[in-house]
Amino acid sequence: MDDYVSSDDEYCWDEEDDGDSLNGFEDPEREFQWQSEKGPSTKVITKESLLAAQREDLQRVMELLSLKEHHARTLLVYYRWDVDKVFAVFVEKGKDQLYAEAGVTVEEHNDLSLSQCSSEVMCDICMEEVPANQMTTMDCGHFFCNNCWTEHFIVKINEGQSRRIRCMAHKCTAICEEGKIRNLVCVRDTVLAKKFDRFLLESYIEDNKRVKWCPSVPHCGNAIRVEDDEYCEVECTCGVQFCFSCSSEAHSPCSCLMWELWTKKCKDESETVNWITVNTKPCPKCHKPTEKNGGCNLVRCICGQYFCWLCAGATGSTHTWNSIRGHSCGLFTENHVKKIERAKQELWRYIHYHNHYEAHTDSFKAEVQLKKKVQVKISKLEARKPAFKDSNWVTNGLYKLFRSRRVLSYSYPFAYYMFGEDLFKNEMTKNEREIKQNLFEDHQQQLEANVEKLSLFLEEPFDEYDEDKVMDTRMQIITLSKIADERCKKLYECIEHDLLGPLQHATHIIASYKSKGVEKASEHPEKNSAMFNFEAI
Repeated sequence: MDDYVSSDDEYCWDEEDDGDSLNGFEDPEREFQWQSEKGPSTKVITKESLLAAQREDLQRVMELLSLKEHHARTLLVYYRWDVDKVFAVFVEKGKDQLYAEAGVTVEEHNDLSLSQCSSEVMCDICMEEVPANQMTTMDCGHFFCNNCWTEHFIVKINEGQSRRIRCMAHKCTAICEEGKIRNLVCVRDTVLAKKFDRFLLESYIEDNKRVKWCPSVPHCGNAIRVEDDEYCEVECTCGVQFCFSCSSEAHSPCSCLMWELWTKKCKDESETVNWITVNTKPCPKCHKPTEKNGGCNLVRCICGQYFCWLCAGATGSTHTWNSIRGHSCGLFTENHVKKIERAKQELWRYIHYHNHYEAHTDSFKAEVQLKKKVQVKISKLEARKPAFKDSNWVTNGLYKLFRSRRVLSYSYPFAYYMFGEDLFKNEMTKNEREIKQNLFEDHQQQLEANVEKLSLFLEEPFDEYDEDKVMDTRMQIITLSKIADERCKKLYECIEHDLLGPLQHATHIIASYKSKGVEKASEHPEKNSAMFNFEAI
């Protein structure tokens, strides 16, 4: 099994440990070391290892059910490459039902009887007599002329149905054998035959719920396979970190739906609509938003239409300070007042959360530049005081700062939707919402205070300090790093158990917090495979 490589490596520099750690202090690296018993739970599938990854699942099904390769692939495509699902249906419903649902016909019919026939045979599709050796029989027993089969296959491949091409016979649900499809199409169009092979190969990614393409731009060509939890965040070997569930950037503790709504809200600048709702009224003639710039309730749009500001109804131009001739809008309804006030509150609420989200995002970007500065400080400190060769306390502190800052940044979009009325209006009473919001904000503020302290200590010119002050700074950074990690854990526990846990709808599942951050996927081993000629594809 490959060794696990933690995300710490991104922020740590290679240094030889000469055993000169400072005496009297526990090695800070141990505080952050994470030993994975299972090893990496994610794999990177490259162009070269895709065949081997697909072959693993095919081999498991072939061995259990004693099937040929094309039958095993038909089963796995139908069950979206979920081997455990195939085995579960086999145990629950039996082999016959398993095969019937997937369109697998194990009792194969060869073309020997037709090829030995010297006479011509009628094709039931084109209704023409053709030599028997120009007929092909599928596993289900239906046979038609090669020309009709080829036309059928070409149409289905061009329609993107290469993975499950059914027999042409009426009401037959059997899936045609891929080898015969390939041989017939290759005679007519070799390029299309390669396209067919590529579709079969990429089915392992396109139809597999545990495998997804890396969303890097430009695309690196890699795919990621998770072994256990599909609600996780992963890092490709190209360096891109993303949410495996929705393929967007890593965004926990936001759920995928929350992050989708938030990015759309920020991108579309939809809060401008709230401002328009609060400060303008639509003209009853041209329907353009109109802003009132005076005290009179008779408003004139640029299109020339006069209307009442209170009810937005069209009027004439004759009026007094008290009334508009020929117009009476009656009482100003309480609902209208509440609607305006609600829009104002929602606007200011959004501004609050968006400003905090942007502030921490900007801080994260600025703090990333600390990596080079810290490296320079470490070099100076080591040159001046060789006893400080062990600098893991700095690099681990820097990593914990990055990790905690990201969590803090994404906690604000989470709070915006968690305690708003867009998603959970009927899930909590007003009193319950206030209690949960106070609990969450308490954890959030404690994390925020700790992160700011950690950032402050890491920015200090510790390379210029004397030995005693360096020791004091070292312990402060070690302590704050550990506290930041614990605060992140507490925040996630609050979200998972106290906030999202009691909800009735399980549509908001977040990636679990990991002290070492987003797991780097290890490369899937390449093995020789005779399934396809990949170079030809």
